[in-house]
Amino acid sequence: MFSLSGRTAFVTGAGQGLGAAIARGLAGAGARVALTDIDVAAADAVAAELRAAGHECIAMLLDVRDEVTFAQRFESAVQRFGAVDVMVNNAALTPSTSLWDIPVAEWDQVMAVNLRGAFFGCRVAGRHMRDRGAGRIVNLSSIAGQQASAATGVHYAASKAGILALTRSFAQELAPHGVTVNAIAPAAIRGPVLDAMDEARQRTVQAGIPLGRFGEAEEVAAAVVYLASAAGAFTTGATLDLNGGRLMR
Repeated sequence: MFSLSGRTAFVTGAGQGLGAAIARGLAGAGARVALTDIDVAAADAVAAELRAAGHECIAMLLDVRDEVTFAQRFESAVQRFGAVDVMVNNAALTPSTSLWDIPVAEWDQVMAVNLRGAFFGCRVAGRHMRDRGAGRIVNLSSIAGQQASAATGVHYAASKAGILALTRSFAQELAPHGVTVNAIAPAAIRGPVLDAMDEARQRTVQAGIPLGRFGEAEEVAAAVVYLASAAGAFTTGATLDLNGGRLMR
C-alpha cells in the first residue's frame, strides 16, 4: 500500500531541510525523484547521496516564481522518466520579521515563492496529471497558516493559509480526473528554521507541544509518502496536521 515503485516524484526546495527529507523518503519508498532547488548545488548533493544509495534521481535548478521555467523543468522530468506521478510543492521562505517592519519587497518575495510557487506547481503538474487521469499533489503548508504565532512573520503565515485554500480549490477541480490534492501542516520540526532559534526560545516552543518533543523531518516525509501512495487514494482536499498536538481539531 505504501510502495511508490515505478512512480516519479517532483520535489521543490529539495536541497535542504524538509525538502531533502521528503526526497529521501520518496526515494526510499521506491520512487524516482526529480529534486529541484534555487540552490542547485545543494540539490545536486542530495541527489548524489540518493544515487549512491541506488536510487534513480536528477537535480535541477528551479526558481518557483517563474511559471515558464517551472513548466520547462517539469517537462524535463517527464522526458527523463516518462511521466510525473507525484508533485510536492515544498519550496518556501520563512522570515520572522515583525509585521510592523516588513518591507514591501520582502512581503512580495515571500508571497511569490511560497504561494505563487505552489500555485504554479499545482497548475503545471495538474495539467499533466489531468491529461493522464491520475496523480498526487502534496502542498506543504504550516500550523502558522492555521493559528497566530509570534515565531513566524505574518507574510509567511498568510502565504501558508493561502496554500490551504489553494489545495481545496485544486482538489475539487482535479478530483473528477483521478488526481488527489492535499496539504500537510507541520509545526516545530527539527531543521534549519528550528536550529536558528536560541536554546531558550526552543525550550519555550517545546513546552507548548503536548507530546513534549519536536517533530522530525522524516515524519513529514512519511506523511508525504502516505498521501502519494495507494494508502492515500481516498484522501483529497485534506490538511494533515503534524504538530504534536499544538492544534487539536
